[in-house]
Amino acid sequence: MTVPTITGVQLGGSADRPLLVCGPSLGTSATALWSTTAALLGDEFQVVAWDLPGHGYNRAPADPGLTVQELAQGALRFVDGVLSDRGEPGGSFVYAGDSVGGAVGQQLLIDHPDRVTGAVLACTVPRFADEAMWRQRAEKVRLSGTPVMVEGSAKRWFAPGFIEHHPDVVAALLHSLQEADRFGYAAVCDALATFDVRSQLSRIRTPVVAIAGAYDEAAPVAGMASLAHGVADGRLVILDHLAHLAPVEAPQEVARAIRAVAGKPLPPLTIAERSEAGTAVRREVLGDAHVDRANAGVTDLTRDFQAFITDYAWGGIWTRPGLSRRERSIAVLTAMVARGHHDELAMHVRAARTNGLTVEEIKEVLLQSAIYCGVPDANTAFRIAQRVLDDAPDG
Repeated sequence: MTVPTITGVQLGGSADRPLLVCGPSLGTSATALWSTTAALLGDEFQVVAWDLPGHGYNRAPADPGLTVQELAQGALRFVDGVLSDRGEPGGSFVYAGDSVGGAVGQQLLIDHPDRVTGAVLACTVPRFADEAMWRQRAEKVRLSGTPVMVEGSAKRWFAPGFIEHHPDVVAALLHSLQEADRFGYAAVCDALATFDVRSQLSRIRTPVVAIAGAYDEAAPVAGMASLAHGVADGRLVILDHLAHLAPVEAPQEVARAIRAVAGKPLPPLTIAERSEAGTAVRREVLGDAHVDRANAGVTDLTRDFQAFITDYAWGGIWTRPGLSRRERSIAVLTAMVARGHHDELAMHVRAARTNGLTVEEIKEVLLQSAIYCGVPDANTAFRIAQRVLDDAPDG
């Protein structure tokens, strides 16, 4: 086994705190990918992140035929150096990795189960796309360099709207891709081409949180589910507005997951933070027009109630990671049918379409409700849903 040279950077915290090791995505630097999340955790961990060969500050070459197992050995060698400096040779650590960094995390959990106390594996799967695709990409980059990957990566890496709202973050990540060494990038492609630990997942006993993005094409939700459900102690978190780079697209959620696997108490959100998050989710689910109309209709009598709903329902419940918004819509539709809340049902049929439910799926929810809530209730619900769907721009 040829172990590649892995170098890293410290992103926060001090050596008297638990060690958190962060792994990168292909084409990114550790600093550009993990700094935002690290800033949220520096008071609780010493945060270090490692760079792939030819990426970020790691200018060491990588041989063709590199494997993820070799990358994992190189990463562990780097971590052992950090632990020795901390006076903890051979010690343990918390691990978080995105994409290929998550693949390395899986390999570490299989090969060195006693070293990792908890892992957050984001936007990664036990087997990526077919080998031929990775071989073709490796050859393309070896010939033309990493700039040829910038346009495609920008489309794959970020969920809709992220580029427009976070141009500086996006620019830093795409710059790190453009500056990556073409042979190092290609070598990592080779490693991903042969990576497959599906048959070994059951050996992983360490607590794992798997974070999946609804817009992630490289590590789709189904693949993330196979990871979370294939290990002994896994939990799947699906984030609706996430594509492939969780540490920059969803730093708060990633930080919370890391605290959870490390056994640390989650710091409560302030009322202002919860209300702000609730307002954002409410607008995303119900639409700006609906929320603007509701706000315009607020009176002295209803103002405190509207604030309560935004804070408690939208900020306290709809922001939780345990269910996707699609799943929450299914639960809400059923509850509206059961309780006969017809105005709210109409609103949540529209919201269900926004959250990704198809007309066919809404029909199935109402049919299911007919059995457990009653046929007359479902009959009214079908009539309301039909009216809403007929009025919708897309039917």
